[in-house]
Amino acid sequence: MYKIEVVENGVQAISTINSLENQGFAKNDIYLFAHDKDRSENLTDATDTNDVGVKEQGIFDSIGNVFKSRGDELRTKMASLGLTDLEAEKYEEVLDLGKLVIVGSSAR
Repeated sequence: MYKIEVVENGVQAISTINSLENQGFAKNDIYLFAHDKDRSENLTDATDTNDVGVKEQGIFDSIGNVFKSRGDELRTKMASLGLTDLEAEKYEEVLDLGKLVIVGSSAR
């Protein structure tokens, strides 16, 4: 099971993350995506949400991300949380617009 939310900025992200927690998602089951890698890392740290890593993706996808474009990397990470390829592509396009995508995922 997963839930996806799109927000404009960090303030909205915090509110959305709190809402997901109230719906039963643990912080370590909430992932924040931004197209800019630094922005993504900073907001993930600031909101104390989880980062998609080896545990979620597996070793081969994690290593493969080193050689992928940022868009390909983001789609792979979203797919590892249970999104379909079509959904991952759709939300990666949303990230291209400068928005943030927050995924609450309990299907790991």
